[in-house]
Amino acid sequence: MKSASANKSWFAALACALAGAAVFQFFGNATRGYIDTASLFYWWGFQWFDPRSELEHWWLTFGLSAWLFARNLRAKEAEGGRLEAGGEGTHPPASGLRPPTFAIAAMAAGLALHALGFAAQQTRLSIVALLVFAWGALRLGGGRRWGRAAMFPLGFLVFAIPFNALDSVGFWLRLWVIQASAGLAHAAGIGVLQSGTQLLAPDGRFNYDVAAACSGVRSLMALAALSLLVGYLNFRAWWRRGALLLLCFPLVYLGNVTRVAAIVFAAQWAGPARGEWVHEWFGFVVFVIVLGGVLLAAEALRRWWPEEKPEDRERRTEDRGADDPSTRPANEEESRAGTGVAEGRPYLVAAVVVALALGEMFSLHHLAALPPRGEAGVRLAADGLNPVDLPAFVGTEWIGRRTAVTQVERDILPPDTGFSRRLYVAVNDATRTVLLSLVLSGRDRTSIHRPELCVVGQGWTLVGSTERRFRFPAPSGTAPGAAGSFPATVLRVQREVATPAAAGQPGGHVVVSQLVAYWFVGGDEVVATHWQRLARDAWNRVVHARADRWAYVLVQTDARDGEAAALARIQRILDETLPVFQRPMPAP
Repeated sequence: MKSASANKSWFAALACALAGAAVFQFFGNATRGYIDTASLFYWWGFQWFDPRSELEHWWLTFGLSAWLFARNLRAKEAEGGRLEAGGEGTHPPASGLRPPTFAIAAMAAGLALHALGFAAQQTRLSIVALLVFAWGALRLGGGRRWGRAAMFPLGFLVFAIPFNALDSVGFWLRLWVIQASAGLAHAAGIGVLQSGTQLLAPDGRFNYDVAAACSGVRSLMALAALSLLVGYLNFRAWWRRGALLLLCFPLVYLGNVTRVAAIVFAAQWAGPARGEWVHEWFGFVVFVIVLGGVLLAAEALRRWWPEEKPEDRERRTEDRGADDPSTRPANEEESRAGTGVAEGRPYLVAAVVVALALGEMFSLHHLAALPPRGEAGVRLAADGLNPVDLPAFVGTEWIGRRTAVTQVERDILPPDTGFSRRLYVAVNDATRTVLLSLVLSGRDRTSIHRPELCVVGQGWTLVGSTERRFRFPAPSGTAPGAAGSFPATVLRVQREVATPAAAGQPGGHVVVSQLVAYWFVGGDEVVATHWQRLARDAWNRVVHARADRWAYVLVQTDARDGEAAALARIQRILDETLPVFQRPMPAP
């Protein structure tokens, strides 16, 4: 009887898994800009082999997840055998939430979460939905034992999802590693210059670009996964496991500062060849520092703050007596659940899940086939793709020179991305320039990136950031008071430039400072930050089925004559160009 029930549960779970696989295969991905596929499986797998995704550790994550699942399953099976030997496995099913309820809730939640990720064009959210759905199918087929065994291994696969660490935590980690390494070099008497992500010697002896891999971005997710694994294997309390996970972040920073500083010291004291040798072979130092620190912390917790062992807990429970009400719920929950499979009409559960999957496929197909809704953030040129051409002149004192969009930009961005760009040069002083750039997204939200990444990638170092409101000029024929304003982010950036030796004097360096202002324009809103744009765009896509073509506006100018003068130049250019490309957005 038990075998027949188990077979029914597994057949039902297989039907649910096939229905879910169809959803994730044929309607799994709505972002088609970089990876042109509808399959979530292909999209995820493509990321594992793309160096830009920083997922070289994916095979380790999947291997460990499979091992953990097998290990947990054996442990739960042995635990179930002990319960049956004690005569506790014959109780009737517990009342309340039964296994099929948990299973169908998880699979329904996975489908709902995927629909949200598809509508918002957040494929990573759909991967999480896939893991939740997979857990529900395993819970339906194998009951509580399989559900408990699979929970952590499936959650562990989150570390194989490309989270764009470079665009968030990794971006700041990279800058902090560079700044700390430069500070250590200066403290040791080495006159290293910092230019964006580069550390270079004033005399040209060495020039190192601290790429993402050298700043800890590549190792961050892998080491975080290993730190959590150490906690999981050594402790039962989740707060202890979480503490070891959090500990890895400062250790990753410390390890990579040590590595980058060692490269600079070796290049300065032993020559560039020795610096290259340190660069090639010192990657293991980061792993030694992080994993060594995590293992030492785990040992310290075990020695000075040990957990209660399971056998001690069982012995204490026996001493308190089986009639103690405080012990009865836990015992009953374990004994009644036993190792049995899901009960309660698994075929009915499968029918409900298959119906939900079919309904979701129909809905997502309808959503994907809808014509683009929403408006462009800026006025369009006659081709309907690019923003309107910027003015060639600003008054009589500025000339706007066309600035070509590079082939690299066109290759990495979706083909329906639009551009308009000019470099405005002062007529009476050619050293005074203002760059005005418009990037207009297509239907795919991935057309626009975080601006700080581009600025740092061009060799600039971020030294400050503020939010400022710029004036939108009053339309012609209206009173000056009709002018509005809009928010923008202003970055203070600088670059250290080496100066050549002259007249027997050693070379030095000068600091070039600039201001970069940027903002994002949607169909009916202007926001100052990347995260505000993402949140507003996701809300519009999910709630209103509306996908605006957001525009990213950037203005950059020299600030050697002071911040006030630089801001005045930016405003002067905007006074003449804003009415051309951006609709008025009065202040609230």
